[in-house]
Amino acid sequence: MTDQPNNPLHGITLESMLTELVERYGWDSLGNQVNIRCFQFEPSIKSSLKFLRSTPWARAEVEALYLRQRR
Repeated sequence: MTDQPNNPLHGITLESMLTELVERYGWDSLGNQVNIRCFQFEPSIKSSLKFLRSTPWARAEVEALYLRQRR
């Protein structure tokens, strides 16, 4: 594994990121902030992770929101 000192997401899993966002905002608010269907209709961590791992633009939006809320 390579060292990534300038990557603010280094060492943070997608699952922990999503879990933190859901705890902070809840599914309803998260679905309003990031317009992704799996956040709006019958949301779950498992289904959302599957979608985010296979959809780069959606993952990028979630990562951006995560970084904004950490500031």
